[in-house]
Amino acid sequence: MTTTVVILAAGLGTRMRSKRAKVLHQAGGMALVEHVVGAARAVAPPENIVVVTGHQAEEVESVLAASRVRFARQTEQKGTGHALACARESAPISDLVMVLYGDTPLLSQGTLLHLRNTQANSRAAATLITTSLDDPTGYGRVILDENRLVSSIVEERSCTAEQRSIRLINSGIYCFRADLLWTHLREIQPNALSQEYYLTDMASILRGHGHRVQAMNVGNANELLGINTRLELADADRLLRRRKADELMLCGVTIEQPETVSIDSRVQVGMDTVIEPSTRLLGDTEIGEDCVIGAGSIIVSSVLASGSIVRPYSLISDSRVETGAQIGPFSRLRMNARIGKGARVGNFVEVKKSRIGAGTKSQHLAYLGDAEIGENVNVGAGTITCNFDGKEKHETHIGSGAFIGSNSTLVAPVVIGTESYVGAGSVVTDPVPDQALALGRGRQVVKTDWVAKRNKKS
Repeated sequence: MTTTVVILAAGLGTRMRSKRAKVLHQAGGMALVEHVVGAARAVAPPENIVVVTGHQAEEVESVLAASRVRFARQTEQKGTGHALACARESAPISDLVMVLYGDTPLLSQGTLLHLRNTQANSRAAATLITTSLDDPTGYGRVILDENRLVSSIVEERSCTAEQRSIRLINSGIYCFRADLLWTHLREIQPNALSQEYYLTDMASILRGHGHRVQAMNVGNANELLGINTRLELADADRLLRRRKADELMLCGVTIEQPETVSIDSRVQVGMDTVIEPSTRLLGDTEIGEDCVIGAGSIIVSSVLASGSIVRPYSLISDSRVETGAQIGPFSRLRMNARIGKGARVGNFVEVKKSRIGAGTKSQHLAYLGDAEIGENVNVGAGTITCNFDGKEKHETHIGSGAFIGSNSTLVAPVVIGTESYVGAGSVVTDPVPDQALALGRGRQVVKTDWVAKRNKKS
């Protein structure tokens, strides 16, 4: 059976106390709605997923643009039934329609596959996900008949005292027979108090037409957690990050003190890599096999090839580190830095928008910005590339095998030739030929007995 998934994501979410639409808030390193779209792809291809947007629709659609899903607009928020009706024209023809919410980031692909299969293998008009809560306050209660089929769904404010004691709650997640859903959706009437159209009414509408609505109970209530407040957002973020850490450890990654480590959902890590305590792996980071990520390091949307070593308290963003390279401790790579095989970038060295060749070493206290550095270069402590003249950035080129003495200042644009030497403490402003020695410092003057003469004068 073919399935269309409709994700309702039009609300602002006033309880978040935010100017941003609720589904744009992040947990586990992704917008809430991105998690839901990712889970939905287990049961439908992107062209069969329709996201209903409303508040900040352009921003929501921009976040999801790469996923190639469809969009529908709910220009006025008149309830969940109205939101689903807004998706009718955008929804492709299918056998089943699954309805999800953009603020439920913990939903797993396994649960959605189970929901689809439960509906597909039954004669029911719809299947509703339910769960039991010790404290069901705030949720609609699911009323079952003698055959354990759904009789109705009663919103809490409409519950009798007896119904309030029911612990079985409505998750709001459904899978419908498409023909029956679209035929009877228009029969939902506005609520007497709010004048909104509630999708929960579909259970009694379908039953009134002689159709069955069944419940599919999910034991892990966390999966159904809808985010309404910052407290719930924090809970979801914690659960998603723990889920990611568990996934990686089961795939052969060692994580020391996983409760201290923060790993985004899209991060990939290879087998036998060791992640030390208090690290953060964020964005689209990819780490190969047999790497070591030192304690307190932060890696953002970067690629580390197998065998890389990142020593403690290093920051790497939007960069690439090749096999066998060693970074840190206390190093910073940023803005498309490229570190070659076996290269070493040591403590308090910053590399910005530069390419460091294989085997090159910059071990201490350097700034290498807008530079192209060849293989097997030694960059002495205190070296800086002066890449900015106050208006424009300029490049420094250092040939393979060069030796840059400590505390050198390379004023770009400048070229340092292959196998050349720059004396310590030099300020280099002119090109240095291959295999040459450049000295750019004042001549040393030594005045003997200067202290005694000074003291005599005083």
